[in-house]
Amino acid sequence: MSADLHIVTGKGGTGKSTVAAALALALASSGRRVLLCEVEGRQGIARMFDVDPLPYAETRLATGLPGDDGVGGSVNALHVDAESALLEYFAMYYRLGKAGKALEKFGVLEFATTIAPGVRDVLLTGKVYEAVIRNARNKGAITYDAVVMDAPPTGRITQFLNVNGELAGLAKVGPIRSQADKVMELFRSDATRVHLVTLLEEMPVQETIDGIAELRAVGLPVGALIANRVGASALSPTDLERTRRGELDPIRLAAELDDVGLAAPGAVEALVALAGEHAARIGLQDSQRELLTETGLPYAELPLLGATDRPDAGAAVDLAGLYELAGHLVATGVSEVKGSLDATGGQA
Repeated sequence: MSADLHIVTGKGGTGKSTVAAALALALASSGRRVLLCEVEGRQGIARMFDVDPLPYAETRLATGLPGDDGVGGSVNALHVDAESALLEYFAMYYRLGKAGKALEKFGVLEFATTIAPGVRDVLLTGKVYEAVIRNARNKGAITYDAVVMDAPPTGRITQFLNVNGELAGLAKVGPIRSQADKVMELFRSDATRVHLVTLLEEMPVQETIDGIAELRAVGLPVGALIANRVGASALSPTDLERTRRGELDPIRLAAELDDVGLAAPGAVEALVALAGEHAARIGLQDSQRELLTETGLPYAELPLLGATDRPDAGAAVDLAGLYELAGHLVATGVSEVKGSLDATGGQA
């Protein structure tokens, strides 16, 4: 393989697309070329980078995070849609040319990819596969050092990546079966790792743990677990513990509020209530962090950007924020995580 493949998934709402974009910027350092792919048809990459909707073609998107040498590489983007991929497939294997366009006019492409979702997934992943295995012999084509796929959510990721299993009852032989076999060889190789993005909340963490088991059950390599939008504590560990035990001193709080000119009727009670909510939220983060680290997988955290400490705020991240998150990913070493499997199918 000429490139490493990073597949980024996560429960909906955890910011997996944001993490995928930040990871692409992190990987594109010191002159490295990275391709950021999306396969869900949402044009999320275009919105994050504030550019026009992406075509079905590799498009220069941004300069990567500068490396130790102060040089940034390049990030290209590719919006993969099943209909365009099927037209390309027909042209490549069956020489249909303009006849393929006629199929599109009559709705045959949409029909084919709707009744056979396994075929649709082979077409989507096949385009990413081609970018990964590309090398200097592909005349005129850009070769990449890494490919990042913004993949479907964890609830569908195993089905999406396990294209051989999905095609079992549809295609025993032929070009599309051969394509599926090659894609699966890549997905199960040392070149690939599947990163799971979560929030430090009960439902996303449980879905992440379930996703790890499902991926391993079909031999797909798990890379790192990335907790996104982690809020920092506004209280010291001592004050957090006192808050949890209900030991905050209202007289002291009233005096301190008065000292800074913030004394007001009901202010102390409101402040104590907010501190209690904050302590409970930090306690929940701590308990969910423990569950994730118990998996033994590489683990990283990304901070919540913005003024609020609520991880469910869901505020959009601008380009400056993406670069900031990319710096955190470099610091935590996520871009170096390999997802190879040992002989027993467990994580190496």
